[in-house]
Amino acid sequence: MEEFFKKEFYGNTVLEWTIAISIIIGSLLLAKFIFFLLGRFVKQITKRTRNKFDDILIDKFEEPAVFSIIILGIWYGLGTLNLDEYYLKLIKHAYYLLITFNVAWFITRMLDALVEEYLVPLVEKTETDLDDQLLPIARKSINIAIWILAIVVGLNNAGYDVAALIAGLGLGGLAFALAARESISHIFGGFVLFTDKPFKIKDRIISNGHEGFVTEIGIRSSRIRTLDGRLVTIPNADIANNTIENISSEPSRKITLNLGLTYDTSAENMQKAMKILKQITIDNEAVEDDKTVTSFTAFNDFSLNIRFIYYIKKGASIYGTMNDVNMEILKTFNENKLEFAFPTQTIYSKKE
Repeated sequence: MEEFFKKEFYGNTVLEWTIAISIIIGSLLLAKFIFFLLGRFVKQITKRTRNKFDDILIDKFEEPAVFSIIILGIWYGLGTLNLDEYYLKLIKHAYYLLITFNVAWFITRMLDALVEEYLVPLVEKTETDLDDQLLPIARKSINIAIWILAIVVGLNNAGYDVAALIAGLGLGGLAFALAARESISHIFGGFVLFTDKPFKIKDRIISNGHEGFVTEIGIRSSRIRTLDGRLVTIPNADIANNTIENISSEPSRKITLNLGLTYDTSAENMQKAMKILKQITIDNEAVEDDKTVTSFTAFNDFSLNIRFIYYIKKGASIYGTMNDVNMEILKTFNENKLEFAFPTQTIYSKKE
């Protein structure tokens, strides 16, 4: 057995390989134990406190902590082996890079959670919509800045000359610009949307064939919650370069109805019907009664037509108001024996 452990593979004995692998496996088991400990016990303790911060901290810390233990275990395990200087240097650079990225991952997770818990409810309470638009952009900008900083610090810690790398990008700047042209156009589209303000968060719009409520205006794209409840993400350049119909900007919603009464309706009853329609809009608080229009518009093939136009106030329920008005029309017309017409045909036969 002793001779077996002394056998060499790739410059290391079986015993040295066994120790290295054992350290790596041990780090995986330790990481799993820490994850279990944080999830089962520490989270239960933090839930008992009134402060939400500790709950957020533990929730966002557990995955990066586990990843750090695994990285450390792999680095330390491989460090016990007699490896070529090139591979040792490569492992060291990878370790510093991964640790830096892991720290950035934890910071961005923590910031996102804190913003969601504390800033979002605060912004929603304010009367202005400007902060609702700025917050998502600020969140993404900060996250991008953190990751850019992490890449610079990680490469620097790994031994790379960051200044030389940035200077070297000048040679491939043209190729990079061509590859990033579409993304840049979307970012400029977002800038146009932010400055022109054709719509804001919570507005109901129609763009690119999609109708719904704006939930987010981002740096590269914006999101719309359609009337079916689906979330649609549209690149900002596509929105900025197409027609945008902002339904929420209308002062009131115009509703037009064509009502047909039977031909045996008298002139007095036609006048009565139009008065009833006007009174219905006066009695409904969701309707702008001063804009109501009623007019005897046509002698149709089978009906006497009344054009009824009314306006629903901004902020009122569109479908709820339409339902109330229609039900009141049906009820009042029936009470006054005003009959709605339907397609009919009368045939006269002449006897010889």
